[in-house]
Amino acid sequence: MRIGAIQKTSLLDFPGKVSAVVFTQGCNFLCPYCHNAGLVLCRDEPFVFTEVAAFLTKRKKVLEGVVVTGGEPALQSDLADFCAFCKHLGYAVKLDTNGSRPEVLKRLLELKLVDYVAMDIKADPRQYPKDICLGVLQGAITRSMALLKECRVAHEFRVPCVAPFIDAESFAVILELTGGIAPLFLQKVRQGRVLDPVFCSKKGRPLTFEEMEALQKQAVLCGQPCHIR
Repeated sequence: MRIGAIQKTSLLDFPGKVSAVVFTQGCNFLCPYCHNAGLVLCRDEPFVFTEVAAFLTKRKKVLEGVVVTGGEPALQSDLADFCAFCKHLGYAVKLDTNGSRPEVLKRLLELKLVDYVAMDIKADPRQYPKDICLGVLQGAITRSMALLKECRVAHEFRVPCVAPFIDAESFAVILELTGGIAPLFLQKVRQGRVLDPVFCSKKGRPLTFEEMEALQKQAVLCGQPCHIR
């Protein structure tokens, strides 16, 4: 596991659990509004895994869960082993993923190595724009969404609200594919240091709160649980 950062305690990242957050390095998406450029581009020396393991072992009587995020954790060849290690220590495991590796997600679900999954949906799931993804196979995002809909593992879908990727039309597709069961979170994207400031200043922008409210109403009309975060 290439681990780029650790948040030792979080009350927000894993619903209902006090958790540690483990950030993996590397991502196959280059979302221009990303605030984790250091992780995406692997700019820093990764943590020594034995130090991470020792920390999680020491804190197992204090913490309840481990959140594995990134970057994109599904790119790590030993992700399943790491999740199994956390489960062995007695932790619940939450995975944050962009959904680009449905085969990895399927294996984790089949092996019962995750207890909660949060999947980001960046744009129309049927075809992501080239400004976001690098070589993601067509249909990968929708397959991951289908896997979560069919499984019994608690999950949520998160929508970073950035124009031009998210609008009423693309959101209608998201609502159709999420199926109205799992909670959907509209996420405000912060301005500031981002992966591609030129894109964000000339082509893209965060949606306003009023625009996000309009999307939330669109979801409510479809019977979809939807919250602004």
